[in-house]
Amino acid sequence: MAKSYTASDIQVLEGLDAVRMRPGMYIGSTGSRGLHHLIWEIVDNAIDEAANGYATHITVALKKDGSCEVTDDGRGVPVDIHPQFGVSAVEVVYTQLHAGGKFNDKNYAYSGGLHGVGASVVNALSEWMIVDVYQNYSHYQQQFESVLDPKTGKIQSGHPVAPLERVGSTRKRGTRVQFKPDSRVFETTNFQYETVHRRVRELAYLNKGVHFTFSDERESDPEKRVREYCYEGGIIDFVRYLNEDKNPITEPISFEAVRDGLLVRVAIQYTDGYADNVCSFVNNVPTPEGGTHEMGFKTAVTKAFNEYARRIGLLKEKDNNLSGDDLREGMTAVIYAGVKNPQFEGQTKGKLGNTDVRPVYEAVCVEHLQIYLDDLKHQEEAQRILEKAVKAAKAREAARKARDAIRVTNQLGAAPLVGKLSSCTGKNPEQNELFIVEGDSAGGSAKQGRDRRFQAILPLRGKPLNVEKKRLDQVLANEEFRSIITALGTGIGEDFDLSHLRYNRVIILSDADQDGAHIRAILLTFFFRYMRQLVTEGHVYIGMPPLYKVAKGAKTIYCYDDAALDRTLSSIGKGYTLQRYKGLGEMNPEQLWETTLNPDGRKLLQVTIEDMTEVDRRVSVLMGDKVEPRKAYISAYANFNKEDRFEPVTADSTN
Repeated sequence: MAKSYTASDIQVLEGLDAVRMRPGMYIGSTGSRGLHHLIWEIVDNAIDEAANGYATHITVALKKDGSCEVTDDGRGVPVDIHPQFGVSAVEVVYTQLHAGGKFNDKNYAYSGGLHGVGASVVNALSEWMIVDVYQNYSHYQQQFESVLDPKTGKIQSGHPVAPLERVGSTRKRGTRVQFKPDSRVFETTNFQYETVHRRVRELAYLNKGVHFTFSDERESDPEKRVREYCYEGGIIDFVRYLNEDKNPITEPISFEAVRDGLLVRVAIQYTDGYADNVCSFVNNVPTPEGGTHEMGFKTAVTKAFNEYARRIGLLKEKDNNLSGDDLREGMTAVIYAGVKNPQFEGQTKGKLGNTDVRPVYEAVCVEHLQIYLDDLKHQEEAQRILEKAVKAAKAREAARKARDAIRVTNQLGAAPLVGKLSSCTGKNPEQNELFIVEGDSAGGSAKQGRDRRFQAILPLRGKPLNVEKKRLDQVLANEEFRSIITALGTGIGEDFDLSHLRYNRVIILSDADQDGAHIRAILLTFFFRYMRQLVTEGHVYIGMPPLYKVAKGAKTIYCYDDAALDRTLSSIGKGYTLQRYKGLGEMNPEQLWETTLNPDGRKLLQVTIEDMTEVDRRVSVLMGDKVEPRKAYISAYANFNKEDRFEPVTADSTN
């Protein structure tokens, strides 16, 4: 019998209830990324004050109680009564969706927050929030809470405890917002030091001359507890920072202009490397997916350098133009667009969509690059850039031939992989998995232990090539990488097409030792440099084999690190046997299935990218030519013994 469906079944979510019902719509997720997005929303408001000339100092503080405090010395949120709602503007801003002062350019010429939902969303997803406003020699305060309504049994989101009140006198000015994320909403409420620290430092680079303070009361290390940042060089200093572990071949090329209301800032520096790294921002918001400003910039670089190459006779009339990829080889660039009415894709703002930005950004960049190239004092550096691009073009042609060969191989059904790739019988890529396994011995066990219906095995013979200092044609000449490219079916570089991916999960499975870690790093570098979308779309994983097997009677427990082993041995008592796995090859097929292949019991780490600029820099440090930065990084961050990777897993576990 069908259930009745009447008007009473239509639910209306009032105020901030919609945010709490569907938080992912507003902050992306309820995981770590969404948690930190709360900070970015409040910091964006402070940044808007600084970017428009009203604030000079911004403080971000992580508190011992799990809250975050953001303070600026700007104008302060208006405190007068709002004519429509009859309450203070502070209360309107923090309790009403789509309420704010950024829907036009009267108060903010350039703003990162245009939807008017950021502050109120943070309030809705917090246990409590305290807002202090300092203006006109007065200190105002209002508190908000998300509490359980005893009558309805539902959470009342971000409700004001009392109206805004004047609590004292002060000479300070600005806004202070402190909030504690609600554990009833988020998977974790633990703010990560490095995540917040990196973003604060990045904002300091983007806002020349603005003083930033980042503090973490939870830190015992005094050097990490409080950090100060202020960069008078702005994005020029940013480019130098990104390249400090590389070998620059030019000084930074930089310019800034305003045209048709669009603010254009660009800093470029070339290195002797082969990868390019363009970090783009709009109104202080990172745009890792690029957008119209980035397209305009890339087109301008291609146009300006090709025109210059023809003017000086490096390219003859019959020669083809150098491609954008050729001219960006070794380039590190920070590009910034100040847009009055930016159209971002989604609330998390990953890509700029304004079509009118591209031609203006391109025209400004072409004009200033031509000025740079025509300046006699830059002739030597310009020559180095073009010579590098010409070599890149020759390598690109060699790579094209290699890619064509791989494409033919794919059409022939991966013929060279016969005897190496053990494919699966399933035809649905969404369900299929590819395990890239270290060594023939482990590959043999994996082939026998796998579920042939959806699991494919590709053994590697020896360490693959470190691609960080290799051009694409050299990468394509490497047999191991050719096998991976052929197995995945996506192509590589400019030919990469994710829609042709044959396996939804690509799982790196190597030994739990130094050599295994090195192989993982090499493969991750390859995916990041040449198949980046594979990572950004969440298809790359790391398999985590156990280090120990503890057996007592009929019970078997697998331990993934020394800490887990210590806990197991202290609880299991005497009479056990202990096996230390030196490599995957020591496991028989049944053990490998039980611990590493079985979806109902295995442990996988999904590889994600939260900060593209920092990942690029870290890959350069760990996989580049310079030894000292790598040694310093490993000394500072490597911790192989103290951190627990996983809890022990029993043989009948369904984790």
